[in-house]
Parts: sequence; structure tokens; C-alpha cells
Amino acid sequence: MGNPKAFMTIPRKEAGYRLVSERIYDHAEVEQTLNREDRKQQASRCMDCGIPFCHWACPLGNKMPEWQDYIYKGDWKKGVEVLHETNNFPEFTGRICPAPCEKSCVLALHDSPVTIRENEAAVTEVAFMEGMIKARPPRQRTGKKVAIIGSGPAGLAAAQQLNSKGHHVTVFEKDNRPGGLLRYGIPNFKLSKHIIDRRLSLLMEEGIEFVNNTEIGRDIPGRQIMAEYDAICLAVGAGKPRDITPEGRELKGIHFAMDFLSQEIRILQGEESADAERISAKDKQVLVIGGGDTGSDCVGTSIRQGAKSVTQIEIMPKPPVGKNPSTPWPNPFPQVLKTSSSHEEGCERRWLLNTLAFRGENGEVKEVVVEEIRWDKDENGRFTMVSTGNTETLKADLVLLALGFVHPVHEGLLNELGITYDVRGNVAVDKQHSSSVDKVFATGDAMMGATLVVKAIASGRKAAEDIHRKLM
Repeated sequence: MGNPKAFMTIPRKEAGYRLVSERIYDHAEVEQTLNREDRKQQASRCMDCGIPFCHWACPLGNKMPEWQDYIYKGDWKKGVEVLHETNNFPEFTGRICPAPCEKSCVLALHDSPVTIRENEAAVTEVAFMEGMIKARPPRQRTGKKVAIIGSGPAGLAAAQQLNSKGHHVTVFEKDNRPGGLLRYGIPNFKLSKHIIDRRLSLLMEEGIEFVNNTEIGRDIPGRQIMAEYDAICLAVGAGKPRDITPEGRELKGIHFAMDFLSQEIRILQGEESADAERISAKDKQVLVIGGGDTGSDCVGTSIRQGAKSVTQIEIMPKPPVGKNPSTPWPNPFPQVLKTSSSHEEGCERRWLLNTLAFRGENGEVKEVVVEEIRWDKDENGRFTMVSTGNTETLKADLVLLALGFVHPVHEGLLNELGITYDVRGNVAVDKQHSSSVDKVFATGDAMMGATLVVKAIASGRKAAEDIHRKLM
């Protein structure tokens, strides 16, 4: 530990965001960066606390104290090498991870944890800029062939790990370009797509083959893949969106959040004409139903499209600000109020509202009827939703349903293979990630349900270990 007293003498310093008056007119990343000297000082705040709760809280088991110390000492190369020991893609998690490590940092007790997430992004950018991160193809091949179905974070992590073991890996992606929801679900202002392309170039150089615009189960039968490969890894994500069915759900202008977000990204990438039939927020009163990160992304995208107003509603209570006694430190996922960069750009947020009906004119949505509710505990201690009878009508020309996902899409490949599902509709697997079908494995959201990118990467790494063990 180079500076054991830095946490007492150096305050936490975040890079912050670009000015709202500038960033709402473009899709460039909103987060700024600190210079290297400031970043080294922030890394020095890692206090050698003895019990690294940050390491415990990280789904990947990143060794925070070790690589923080390397950054402080200016050894960026060693720092990124230690990061890569546990995390295939720190440039992704350094931008979009909710940082459970910081929530569990000992300094979080004083509301000033080490800037671990920003440090992670910084060390990776320095390493890329100075050529420290290079392709590492395997020295020899095993002759075994593995098909990865889906190219999101879990699929990419599994592919890189299996390729490094010498297996021939082919990644099949139904969309135009690899990346899954990293590319088509996360707005460019949070994750610039050249960051994904930069990593994909390395993966291809390492020998991984990517087959795009190919949906297994439709363009290629599942039985053909089963015959041609020694193992198949399902990394198809949890693509079935959660829906609601109030009166008027059939009106035009009500869309799933991911349809809205992915269309904007496709247009920015030149994959879809800007003149195509668009889900546009321009000059509209937008209502986002759902208070999570996807809802926040809808807010930011709507503002950039020129929405007249944006309101985001949530059925759950408003979380407390700062600390929550029900989820105390070192809980990596404290239930506290989160204000994103998109919320800061102009959005009304409301809680404890249940959607009752959609109303429209000429087949187009114009209003949404909502009701105030409360949550009471029943005799078993479980919270149940209680109607208050207080209703309100909100103006809305565009309604975006950001209610999460329920499970992977069953129609097509999964049903063709005869996959068994668990009680939530996810692919059922054993402790070795094996499905009910011989030589078919599953990883990421397909088996866990919708979750964090960092958990998906961890799942992909573990699945790769199990597949390798089975193949050899």
C-alpha cells in the first residue's frame, strides 16, 4: 500500500458529466474523465482496509485493492493485467456497471467510497491508448468446436474464455452487428459503440468467428447446429418483455422501451433510415412507465429527440436518499434513490402510481389514467398493493413500457431443441450450466433472467469453464 493515509487527506472526486446544455443535443458519452494525476490520487484512497468488501461484492471477484495500488504507482499496464484476470471487458463495466463494489467499500460508511468504477474505465482507456491490450490467440487448437448463440456480454465472455483454451468458437448473432443489448439496448450516450467495436476487433484477431444476421432456429435449424458442433452455449438473453394489459393497450403510440431504444441506435449506426416509420418523441408528451435503468435510458433518448415533456412513473415507493436502514452497508445493492444523468436533463419523476387505462383519439394514445396506491404488509409479512381510489389523468402522446423482461424467447430455437424451463421461464440448468439437452449449455440472462452486465460476464466465464471441462 503506497499511501495508507490518502483516504484521510484526499477527498473523493468524480469526473462528473458534460454540461446539460451541451449533451442533450448529441449522443456522445455524457461522462467526463479526470487527468491521470487526479486518477492516481483517487486510486490512492483505497485504504488497505484488511477486509476488501469491494472484492466480495463484485460478481466477478475483481481484486480492487491490487489494481488500485498499481494505478496509484503509475503502473497502468500491471493494473489492467490484474483487472483482466477476472474481467474480460473492464471498458464496459467501467462505464455501465452500478458499482456494487463502491456500495460495499469501507469508505462508503462516510459516503465517500473509492471511485472504483471510474478508475476501472480510466485504466482500461490508458491501456488501449498506449497499446497495452493486445490480441492473445491460443498457441494450439483442441479441434473441438463450440457454438455460442448470442453475442451479449455473457456470450462474448464465454467465447473469449473458450477460445483461449484452444477451442474453435463461432458466435451467432441475429442482429446486424455483435454486442447484444450492449449495442442495441444501451444508448450511445452511456456506451459509445466504438468501445464495443474496438474489443470485437481483438476477439476476431484472437480467432473467434462471428456470424451476424443469422438467427438459429429460423435461418439455420437448431438440429443442424447440434450436428456440427461439440457444444452449444445459449446466451440469447431474456428477450421477452414484461407487458401490462389495461384498457386501451391496443392504441397506437404505446411501445416497449427496447423497441424505442434499439431503433434510435440502429438509426445512429446507419442500419435504419431516419425516414423509416419511427417511434419518435419529438414534440410529444412522453410517459415512461417503469423506474429502472431502462426507463432512465428512455428519458435521455426522448430528451435528445426533442420531447415536449417527459414523465417517469413507478409503482413502487420512492426510495430514501443516501442511506436505507433496510439495506445497510455493506449491502452491494442498497435500495436508495438513484438519479441518473438522464434525470438531470429534465424529467418529472413520480412514485406509487398504478396504470389503470389508456385513452386515445382516432386510435392514438392521448391520456393515461393512473391511481395512487400504497403497499401494506399482510399477515405473513409480505407487502401487497392496496388501492386508494385516488385517480389522475396524465397527458401522453407517447407511452414507453420499461417494465423489464420476464424470460428468454421460447419460440424458435429453445422450443425446437426441447429445452426445459424453470418456474420463471428461464432455461433450467444444473450447477455445471448444462441444460436438459445433451451438450447444450446456457449462460447469462437466458438462465438467470434479466440482470447486470457484470453478472452476465461472470456467468459467461463460469459457463466456459464448465464447457471446457466437459469437452476435455
